[in-house]
Amino acid sequence: MSRFTRLPSSALRLTGPDRLDFVQGQMTANVKAAPTPGMVPACFLNVRGQIEHFARVYRRADDLYLHLDDPGTPGEAAAQLAARLKKYIIFDQVEVQDVSGVLASVHVWDGVPQGWDPAGPDVQIFELGGGTVLAGRVNRTGVPGVDLHHLRAHEGTLLPLLGEEASADVLEAARIAAGISDVARDGWQGTLLQEVGLDDAISYRKGCYVGQEIMARLEARGNARHALARLAGEGLPAHADVLLGERVVGRTGASTGTLALARLRRDLPEGAELRVADVPARVVTDAVTP
Repeated sequence: MSRFTRLPSSALRLTGPDRLDFVQGQMTANVKAAPTPGMVPACFLNVRGQIEHFARVYRRADDLYLHLDDPGTPGEAAAQLAARLKKYIIFDQVEVQDVSGVLASVHVWDGVPQGWDPAGPDVQIFELGGGTVLAGRVNRTGVPGVDLHHLRAHEGTLLPLLGEEASADVLEAARIAAGISDVARDGWQGTLLQEVGLDDAISYRKGCYVGQEIMARLEARGNARHALARLAGEGLPAHADVLLGERVVGRTGASTGTLALARLRRDLPEGAELRVADVPARVVTDAVTP
């Protein structure tokens, strides 16, 4: 039986004849290479190449839909990204609309929703629960599932069609166990995307965008100094410094208490005795069952 989890999220809709060129010049991925409909994961960087926002950018015939995971204050992520985008609109014919209040998102896992073709493309649009839904193949647990974006007004008729509801904590534990990065939940803002496992969110062959110069330098150098890892321990705190002796060598992202994601230096010796606060921690390289 399928499971679904409601995703705390917010969203923007971009319209206007210049929307594609405008967004292409703001983000790390190549949305122009995506089919219609299609989707690319992308980061929006500052001039130092550090992550400000992560979004999944859906290309449709008449607009672009930017979906942001938003576990904090409802609507905050979309409001912040909208403010950033509007700063760069000068002569571009593009409109930025915050649609967080009318759209909601769920992740369907351990199955697929009615109307989804498992052998079909990564983005599909179909009728379900009394309305049209936008669906994208997204890996949040180690096994690709389906992100389903729908009108909030249809929630009462749509959600009963999706199977059993699983809590956000259950989905989060599966994500951490699979070692899948989440900028919002892990708190990776201000880091380089290559340091936190987001290499699939960048194209090194597209045109200019904010922060591109730093990305080009990293590509030339070959490796970032940090990488995404998983740490195991008892009572691991989230968003805390990782220490080797008295030296800070990384920082944890989200944690289940016994397993945490972490941004760690690549040059750590094998079997290094690490601590997070006063908690001993070890790097996990094998598979983990949440």
